[in-house]
Amino acid sequence: MKTKVLLIGGRSKTKSLATSLIKKGYSVTVINDNYEDCLKLAEIHKLTVINGDGTRPFVLEDANAVDADIAIAMTAKDEDNLVICQLCKKKFHIAKTVALLTDPKKTDFFYKMGIDSVVCAITAITGIIEQQALLDKITTLIPIGEGRVNIAQIPIPGTSPVVGKKLWEINLPKEVVIGCILRSDTTMVPRGDTRILAGDMLILISSDKQEMAAIQELTGR
Repeated sequence: MKTKVLLIGGRSKTKSLATSLIKKGYSVTVINDNYEDCLKLAEIHKLTVINGDGTRPFVLEDANAVDADIAIAMTAKDEDNLVICQLCKKKFHIAKTVALLTDPKKTDFFYKMGIDSVVCAITAITGIIEQQALLDKITTLIPIGEGRVNIAQIPIPGTSPVVGKKLWEINLPKEVVIGCILRSDTTMVPRGDTRILAGDMLILISSDKQEMAAIQELTGR
């Protein structure tokens, strides 16, 4: 049995997602209240398209929402996406509901209202930017032994949660060790009771691709 996915609203995002899901073997139905958008979406092979307002129960009935395994609300209005997901969950008993969200401040509220997953573009983009900023601060990342071991040079900002802690107090992955600390003009090989200070530069030796988990633990990002 194919997993049945119901997409409500959107156009370009919906078109891309529907195409991807169909290629992966899912059965996909789209509801869209714009007739021209429906014509464009109907060009996708094996995609079922319903023209109508997804916040209306009878439209969801026309789309056989009761048979869907997953419903994804992708309209431009957060309120409509909330209504759609609640209808899908409570009236049609769809197991998994997902809502696209434009205002990240509403995330907790959506979860409290029973939405299974909330996808916020702003939050996602912010996360990507923060991740890139973190990577930019890694001045060196050297793979050794065909990538099995990495050496990274990690600056410790004043906001880091490990500032003032001893090495033994830091919850690093087992595959990661701090081989050296560069502090001002001095270089030291740390011991278990060595404290991390703001402005330290840590030389991290890691294996098994654990460097990112260690960097997040050390920088708090």
